[in-house]
Amino acid sequence: MLLVWMFAISVASAQDSQQQFHKVKKKETMYSISRMYGVTVEELVKANPEMAYPDYKLKKGSKIRIPLKRSATEITVQAAPKEADKKVANVKTDVRNRAIRLGVMLPLHDRNGDGRRMVEYYRGVLMACDSLKKTGISVDVHAWNVPEDSNIEWVLAEKEAADCDIIIGPLYSAQVQALSDFVEKHNIMMLIPFSINSPAVLNNRHIFQVYQNPTEQTEATIRRFCDWFKDVHPVIVDCGDTTSTKGPFTFGLRKVLEQRGVKYSITSLKSKDETFQKAFAKDKQNVVVLNTGRSPELIAAFGKLSSVVATNPEIKISMFGYTEWLMYLEYQLDNFYRYDVYVPSPFYTNSMSAATERFRQLYRNNFHQDMMQALPRFALTGFDHAYFFLKGLHKYGAAFDGAAGRFGYPPIQTPLKFERAGNGGYLNRSYMFIHFKPEQKIETLNY
Repeated sequence: MLLVWMFAISVASAQDSQQQFHKVKKKETMYSISRMYGVTVEELVKANPEMAYPDYKLKKGSKIRIPLKRSATEITVQAAPKEADKKVANVKTDVRNRAIRLGVMLPLHDRNGDGRRMVEYYRGVLMACDSLKKTGISVDVHAWNVPEDSNIEWVLAEKEAADCDIIIGPLYSAQVQALSDFVEKHNIMMLIPFSINSPAVLNNRHIFQVYQNPTEQTEATIRRFCDWFKDVHPVIVDCGDTTSTKGPFTFGLRKVLEQRGVKYSITSLKSKDETFQKAFAKDKQNVVVLNTGRSPELIAAFGKLSSVVATNPEIKISMFGYTEWLMYLEYQLDNFYRYDVYVPSPFYTNSMSAATERFRQLYRNNFHQDMMQALPRFALTGFDHAYFFLKGLHKYGAAFDGAAGRFGYPPIQTPLKFERAGNGGYLNRSYMFIHFKPEQKIETLNY
């Protein structure tokens, strides 16, 4: 059902384009043909919806449609309508009483990792649309391939772009300002799905940004650490990793601890066991913080902690980690339980949950392949994002602000809770500690 619906979208978005035909020669690919005619692979697939099937193969002698590029004159005319037309175009009927018009402007191609990840994300978006359809919520989807080297202004000149109620994108910072200006002009909601550096969200009330920039994320993690672990003894461990990017966190944490009058210890993985053990308090819970997120140093730290526990079984130890530690679960889960590990993260996938398993099976059935082994899982991210915003638009219309408690939706992976950033748009403030409890249970502590 999902695939048929998805291909219908592709056909609808391609019907208005002029076309010519190409007879496929030996060794030609969709990419080489698209380059030959100056179109994108996405445009080629839109003109030939059968190409979207997972088992489609380009065969010698096949005749395929080639959408013709529109002239610069036509695009200029579209980009500069009369003032009267602007007023008509900007008046949208209430989205709660009709199908929601969703635009996706991301790199949807197979040329590099960005494209492949966003294709999987887009598939998750389509699965959310299909799921919502069963509840009576209709969605019209238009997707554009917007790679890093493309001019997003060409995409924004498309008639369907201005008709959108919400646009998901872009992936790249350089494309944000043009899309920001566009959604403000046409009164469209804009969802920036991944980490991106742009001040636009601080000025444009139409923008929702899921991930905070690294500096804000680090500062938020430090505040939450200090609020959550109030009566503990922090032990900061120097791991000797010259490539580490965790310095801003550990230095910032030390600064805040000192401001709050909290005593902490500093030790090193290279210290002798006896010296290492002196860093731990015997009358308080110790929370160990490494200054790297890498696996080799984490394994070495577990070895040092094992020596501490063996010699001083009365010492209580927890660890505070990093989001990338979730990649090590398959190999380190027992140690995570043993050392009462807390991992701060804006997302978490419980691979053992029924919801995750159902999604995994449905994805495999629809697309005849498994999701990428990635952190986060991109299809799950796309599903959570699309379900949250489309259901919100259906219920609240243009007044939807993404705040907590607007409706009951338990995310599979990515919780969302938006707050306004000054007088601008909205930032996702949802945050979790993934707690691996010694009794071999995992709990998510929303903060």
